[in-house]
Amino acid sequence: MAATLTTSEAEPALKYAQHAEHLSVLPHQHDRPNAAAIEAKFVTPQDPVIETANGGRLPAVPLAEAHNFNELKDEADGRASKRDATASGGIRQGKQQEGAAVEHAYGSETLDSVSGHEQSANPCTRPEASHHAALRPSRTNPLFPPLPLYGPPTKLRNLQRMGFRVSSFFLSLSFLAVIVLGSAFTSMPLILRYIGLRIVGRNPDARRPFHEEEVRRKKARRKAEKDWERKRRRRGSRAKSAVYFDAEAGSGDGYEPLEGGKDRLNCDVGYYARRVGLDVESFRVQTEDGFIIDLWHVYNPNEYTPLPEEHRKPGKPEIFPIGQARDGAQRYGASGIHSTNGQRKYPVLLVHGLLQNSGAYCVNDDDSLAFFLCKSGYDVWLGNNRCGLNPEHQLLEYSDPRMWAWNIRQMGVEDLPALISRVLLETGFDKLGLVCHSQGTAETFVALAKEQRPALGNRISVFCALAPAVYAGPLIGKIYLKFMRLLSPGMFRVFFGIHAFIPFMMTMHWLLPGRLYGALGYRVFSFLFNWTDDRWEQDLRNRKFQFAPVYVSTESMRWWLGRECFATQRCILATRQRGNEEDEEDEEENWTINNASHPTEKANKLHDRDLRIRGETAWYDEQVPPFALWIGGSDELVDGRRLLRRFERGREPHVRIVHSKIIEEYEHLDVIWAIDSIDQVGKEVRQVLWSTAPLSARETCRVPQACDEVAPWEPQSGGSSTMTLT
Repeated sequence: MAATLTTSEAEPALKYAQHAEHLSVLPHQHDRPNAAAIEAKFVTPQDPVIETANGGRLPAVPLAEAHNFNELKDEADGRASKRDATASGGIRQGKQQEGAAVEHAYGSETLDSVSGHEQSANPCTRPEASHHAALRPSRTNPLFPPLPLYGPPTKLRNLQRMGFRVSSFFLSLSFLAVIVLGSAFTSMPLILRYIGLRIVGRNPDARRPFHEEEVRRKKARRKAEKDWERKRRRRGSRAKSAVYFDAEAGSGDGYEPLEGGKDRLNCDVGYYARRVGLDVESFRVQTEDGFIIDLWHVYNPNEYTPLPEEHRKPGKPEIFPIGQARDGAQRYGASGIHSTNGQRKYPVLLVHGLLQNSGAYCVNDDDSLAFFLCKSGYDVWLGNNRCGLNPEHQLLEYSDPRMWAWNIRQMGVEDLPALISRVLLETGFDKLGLVCHSQGTAETFVALAKEQRPALGNRISVFCALAPAVYAGPLIGKIYLKFMRLLSPGMFRVFFGIHAFIPFMMTMHWLLPGRLYGALGYRVFSFLFNWTDDRWEQDLRNRKFQFAPVYVSTESMRWWLGRECFATQRCILATRQRGNEEDEEDEEENWTINNASHPTEKANKLHDRDLRIRGETAWYDEQVPPFALWIGGSDELVDGRRLLRRFERGREPHVRIVHSKIIEEYEHLDVIWAIDSIDQVGKEVRQVLWSTAPLSARETCRVPQACDEVAPWEPQSGGSSTMTLT
């Protein structure tokens, strides 16, 4: 009887140990006991991560797996029912929230099929499954399909991983070769036309809308480069210290360049900051699932001294610890003890787009958005998503597929909060202004949704969305994108692997000279996304592609381009079916308004019960921050007009629009790279950031340039209100 009792007591502990091994960094036979999985922690009710014995974090597992693992832990500890009111309640809450979101977005007929993917009876969800079994079924959640769950490396799994890497190397390289050849073929008519115009004595660049300004800037840049080189030769060894250069090499705005000469075309944000008299310090941030990501702080070296390296290392995998703003201000915050009242700067975080890092905000010299905001008087921070240029995780290696099992949800729910938390910690503020472009807007719109991490909105004073990527544009119908939608999830991974997406692109980035790589990058991306450089400064075009592409996961690209998600649904937060229903509602409303006999009747019918019904399917709740939108009217990649229409038609009753603008001639990247982007976008962003800053910040921070007359923004009750910009 005693033996039976002992066996009965030991069985839960044995099951827990076996399950923990399947969720650990390495099998237990390896000499890393501190990396063993001990418990599932919940970042949100829908996002569990595995905590290891040494306090590390491993990327998320399905809800059912997390629930099962925690139940086994409780049974092994002799407290089987304790977690019923805590973790399991959180899981049930997450499922209920997800179910409500799915019902609103997809319709109730799909609820069973979506929730069915979280059932542990599916052998694909088991952590001990082989990589083949870990591949998800072809039909999954239409918005955020569950990610594959990979276990720790074993001999069999290592062989399978090698098989994926070999197959994806050849197949993805073939795909890339087709794209490169396609871009070369479509470039031939342009090249022939260029040569023909030169032969007859005409300047092919004269048709460019900013040709005269481009010529002027190019001459000024060449003169500055020659002056810098002449002075460097004159001073000889002293040229190693840039502080000896006088104002002749400056830009005339009081910021003395710390670098000069011919552009080296490298992937270094600090180098381009020093060319305009600024500098950059790099912080390393740990996300709640263990990724180490880069955060760059742009500063004026005449006003700020960089922090010691030990203060810029990654902290614990937690966000918004209690009292962090106060502690940050008292300790060493970037806008804390280094500044006094009236001299502090309001913090602004910039987040980049797809296949880029935040260096994209730093390639237009003084007309770069990051440098413009910094010189205007803001404390500018550049956030980068996971992996980027240097993939790093606290516990996982590059070759481990668990390091690449993430998509847009993880970037929004885990990367973005980690970046915001670190900026607020370093600056000592309670809120910041957030500026995002393209994919950066998508991850923010996802993170702020009421089924994801809506409380994040309480930390953002305003969300400035440049080329907001919520609805797909007509470009999604191109044949090579259709090809990617034909691949099942399993075939997509065979074709593109289970690690980084076409890593050969990064290899070429490091091997090719900057000028050649920049020219090739422009041609390929222009072919893929159907944009031109007509409104860019052509002399800086090669520089713009030094910060793209970067490492992204195959799962992330599958979310954007695969058969289930954005490319098929045409929206990041609603299915295509729901989108079609909204179009029908809009057409019916337009007909009703146009056929109303009196203006009063029109207004009444526009604000009738339909608005209440639409509000029930809203993506956001009362915690959402104010929005400001800048939309490219010629953007074929995303449809910003449709997003604006969603807000104008009352489908988001809690969303307050501070400012919206459609720039008809702008394409997708023009909002950050066009020659006139500072006039069209940057100056308005500067005013919007200040108008929405908290009153406490406006009282203690220096007033940004040209913002002396900008009054605090006051939302109108009962709807959106748009501020008037001067």
